[in-house]
Amino acid sequence: MDLDFLKPLLAHPGPWASVFVETGRATEDGAKIQRLRDRAVLGQLVDKGADPATLRALAQRLGAEPASGAPPGRALFATDGAVVLDLPLGVAPPAAEVTWTGLPHIAPLIFLRGDEPRCQVALIDRTGADLEQWGPLGREPAGRVEGEEWQGRGHRSMPQDRYAWHYSNKVEDAWEETADVIAAELARRCPQDGGTLLVLAGDARERKAVRERLPQGLASFTVEVEHGSRASGGSTEHLAREVDAARDRFARERVRRALDAFHAGRGRPGEHRETTVDTGPGPAAEGVPAVVEAVREHQVATLLLGHEASDAGRPVWVGSGAYDIALGRTEARGWGYGGTEEARADDALLRACVAADSEVLVIPEDMRGPAGGLGAVLRWTPGPPP
Repeated sequence: MDLDFLKPLLAHPGPWASVFVETGRATEDGAKIQRLRDRAVLGQLVDKGADPATLRALAQRLGAEPASGAPPGRALFATDGAVVLDLPLGVAPPAAEVTWTGLPHIAPLIFLRGDEPRCQVALIDRTGADLEQWGPLGREPAGRVEGEEWQGRGHRSMPQDRYAWHYSNKVEDAWEETADVIAAELARRCPQDGGTLLVLAGDARERKAVRERLPQGLASFTVEVEHGSRASGGSTEHLAREVDAARDRFARERVRRALDAFHAGRGRPGEHRETTVDTGPGPAAEGVPAVVEAVREHQVATLLLGHEASDAGRPVWVGSGAYDIALGRTEARGWGYGGTEEARADDALLRACVAADSEVLVIPEDMRGPAGGLGAVLRWTPGPPP
């Protein structure tokens, strides 16, 4: 999961009101339920000590929820009289959760959003492509690519025999040029870091030609689907099912690769074991102490979070900086952190991952993850201590 959308949280010191609520209003008494919900949320924040300005900002934002078209759930993060982030959720929280803490309580958001990889869909035909971004709340137009125009296009009748060969080759050339243009635009738009799934839909011949022209780094994260068309008014039901299935497979494969790297790194002799000193740490960290150390060294490439992680709520001590994390108050003072306070391990580690542009992956319950539910794949392997 790419955490760039959480970067606004780094610009404010807190304390933070973090609110996760169901916002659907499908029932006839939806408006009444909304008022009761808002009153309960604000009442909890009053009891927890939230300041009046932040309470007013949240009350205004919650009260502005539309009567129709609301998402199933919403996550809000507010501080110092302002709602800094208001994020719609594709699934409703199982229960309302309200906190007033020094750090934003972002851990529930990671599980509610799940691993939703960025997805670019290209609806292709022999004249160009319509591009769309698909996310948890639907699809959005992302531009259009048009192939080169030539005068032979648009013929409604078969040309004379003496022109047939020339015409056929012109058609082939036009299709090839269109595939070149589409592939070049997709390569420009889509990062080749493995975080974006590219889905090619539409004309079978043309989408195959486009895929053959993609850079290898992008082609390896590209799939073709059978349904989908540029034609207006066409059904998107089958396409949506195919895209959702492709995204699920892509997400699971990404987690599997990360776990393979984690288990391989953790399994080297002498790693992360206090009783052995024959080697230094390898390219994996497991448990709060090892992951905290890796975060301080800016080593975490991918943070791994398991469901019902026993280590997630473990208290740590944090300072004002995103990487200021210690296992206890004495250690925090020893590092010279300013403004230290206690926080949950998962929230502190996620704040650091946002700052470091680290990836975060949620481990499905049917996969073997880190012990205690917290682990990391590292960006590099540090050498043995001197």
